Amino acid sequence: MKQLVGYLERIEAVSDGLEDRVPVPTISAEDSRCEIKLAAKDAGKLIQKFRNSMAIYATVEHALLEVLWFTGARLSGVRALDLSDYNSEIGVLRFVNRPDEGTRLKNGDDGERPVAIPETVTQVLDDYIKRERFDRRDRFGRASLFSARQARPSTSSFRAYTYLGTQPCIFQSCPHGRDRNRCDYRFRNAASKCPSSRSPHQIRTGSITWQLNCGLSIEDVADRVNATPTVIRRHYDVATVDEKMRERRQNFIDNLSLAEVDE
Repeated sequence: MKQLVGYLERIEAVSDGLEDRVPVPTISAEDSRCEIKLAAKDAGKLIQKFRNSMAIYATVEHALLEVLWFTGARLSGVRALDLSDYNSEIGVLRFVNRPDEGTRLKNGDDGERPVAIPETVTQVLDDYIKRERFDRRDRFGRASLFSARQARPSTSSFRAYTYLGTQPCIFQSCPHGRDRNRCDYRFRNAASKCPSSRSPHQIRTGSITWQLNCGLSIEDVADRVNATPTVIRRHYDVATVDEKMRERRQNFIDNLSLAEVDE
């Protein structure tokens, strides 16, 4: 709101000084965190189900979930990926800022980076490209990694893919007592209404927490997901009490073992 009023003031649409009178609420670090995330255990069950079921293996929902989870990237970054940004041989996705061609990264050129992915993810991507990807080019002549009949899918299409691809009824019975075969939430235009489906940002939040709990340093995770360590601590590291306890316990045990060896 303050930015909007500042803009209106600059074009003389409102009186001078109005921007300074717009109150800016103070939000605590705790309140600014996104508490809803795709839990690691659910992500694991979803990914295993996708990998082990040929009916849904290497679909766009599957491939997108693999990339979002194992990179922790923003949706805008994944949507910006071209086919040429993917190197299957070495397992790398390269995020490139192309503002003049409709795919600006959030942090511009500072968002450009290579991100390594596991061999299991490259296998899924290779199969997606062979089996499911549409061979189309966008209006700039670019071939997007994730492609639809109209070339590069819209942001809303990507969101629909993630909502469809994170519904728990994929790997278990519906936790809300609905019949999967008759549930309206299984359709693209209503998938976001499923109480247990997750948005791209909630996948990112879960991924960042999971990567930290896997033992990656906060600096390494920050480089992978294109965020500062401060931002990650403030907004994304939403480990549960049990997760934090296990992490502290493991650190304590590791230190204890080292102390015993030194003696």
